[in-house]
Amino acid sequence: MNPSNQLDRKERELEAARRISQALFQHLSVEEVVEQGLKIALEVVNCRAGSVLLANPETKELVFYHSIGDQPLRPGTAFPWTQGIAGSVFATGEPVVIKDVKEVQRHLEEIDQLSGFHTRDLIAIPLNRWEGHPIGVLEVMNKREYRLNQDDVAILMIIGAFTALAIEQARLFQEAKLAEVARILGDIGHDVKNMLMPVLCGTSLLRDEMNTVFADLPNFDPDKGRASHELCLEVIEMVANNAKRIQERVKEIADCVKGLTSPPRFAPCKLHHVVASVFDILK
Repeated sequence: MNPSNQLDRKERELEAARRISQALFQHLSVEEVVEQGLKIALEVVNCRAGSVLLANPETKELVFYHSIGDQPLRPGTAFPWTQGIAGSVFATGEPVVIKDVKEVQRHLEEIDQLSGFHTRDLIAIPLNRWEGHPIGVLEVMNKREYRLNQDDVAILMIIGAFTALAIEQARLFQEAKLAEVARILGDIGHDVKNMLMPVLCGTSLLRDEMNTVFADLPNFDPDKGRASHELCLEVIEMVANNAKRIQERVKEIADCVKGLTSPPRFAPCKLHHVVASVFDILK
């Protein structure tokens, strides 16, 4: 390789590293990371189509997570991780460049048949986790000018390394978020139960009071009626306030699960506040 070509390759590698690092670490979901990583890979090596396949350890399959092209594969399409070019790359952890897939028996023609896309040349690189087995494979196909080559492999390996790291980071973030949601959902039952205590006591008291009022209607006492009316209003206010608190708590949980807000923070329950709200009515 002459010095001019070597310099051009290094510049392309640095530009690829800059773009992928800026793009990927702005996202916290696996979906966004995969989509951006594949998009940049195709742009940098000027290919028409590509896919990211992630490994499913439970089924021992490679699953098409995201595809770009004229006829992208449906997400969720899977095949055993021991088959095809992608399976070989996943097993060895080494990239493969193929200038004519017709000459390679490992190419799964049924994948082309499913998508209706005719693969001519391709590069498949492993998405290697840090000091570990690959988590998937990134494939690019059909370079617009010329054919894919080793220079493209070098650039894609940089993109693949950043993409794998970002996927792992996004997964850890999502796992932490799920753990936080699980903890919150575990606490919410106790929290809501305490909020419901004054509601239940108040409705029971209100029912008894109403029964007494209706039973005494033939001998109605105006003073007693006013006192009963005030008591009913206080109970209704207590029920409404606590129902509103419960509604707000449930909304916090719903927003947290949807990812609309940061996880709500539940302080330890202060039982004396619950007791006080009940005794305000009973006193």
